[in-house]
Amino acid sequence: MTAPVIELDRVTKAYPGGVTALDDVSLRVDYGEFVAIVGPSGSGKSTMLHLIGTLDRPSSGEIRIDGYDVALLSDRQLSALRARRIGFVFQHFHLAAGRDIVTNVGDGLLYAGVPEKERTQLAEAALVRVGLGDRLTHRPHQLSGGERQRVAVARAVVGDPILLLADEPTGNLDTASGAGVIDLLSELHEAGTTILVITHDREIAAGLPRQVPMRDGRVV
Repeated sequence: MTAPVIELDRVTKAYPGGVTALDDVSLRVDYGEFVAIVGPSGSGKSTMLHLIGTLDRPSSGEIRIDGYDVALLSDRQLSALRARRIGFVFQHFHLAAGRDIVTNVGDGLLYAGVPEKERTQLAEAALVRVGLGDRLTHRPHQLSGGERQRVAVARAVVGDPILLLADEPTGNLDTASGAGVIDLLSELHEAGTTILVITHDREIAAGLPRQVPMRDGRVV
């Protein structure tokens, strides 16, 4: 049996003051899945994403990403894991306003040590892939919200990660733009990328192949 791309085994994340954001959670996501983690604000879903993305460490339990036990990796090794195997899409785009979108996307390869010329080539290809081949010289303020989220998706996939983590990717978009972003993620999934979407929108979650509901820090 193939090892999963994501494996959480009885993971807890507690903060000072007695706040437990994630409580004894176990989860397995296999390669090629398209999964929605769905729940209201405060349910623990964003904490789970940060732990899966190795942006934070658990208080207890085990996390394995692409077969790597994250507890055994140094901060430098975790950075390398993120740079080469994980792409992130956030609700608030996080694009540099004064730079064109090719540069914004290419910057996603900085930590992977890719030379500048190759970064530009890969960034242009990623933008074509998400339907923005005619916008390469544009800056973020010249794009719609849906287009800016497409830039963010292009930046996340430019390094061809095995895992894409999307945190409320439609949260700042109107219904039509949000549906376009979900369609784009579906296309990436069909091309082989494993995708985990964090959302409070049950309608969006219901349209994905698998739903993992959360409440009060637990999978329910």
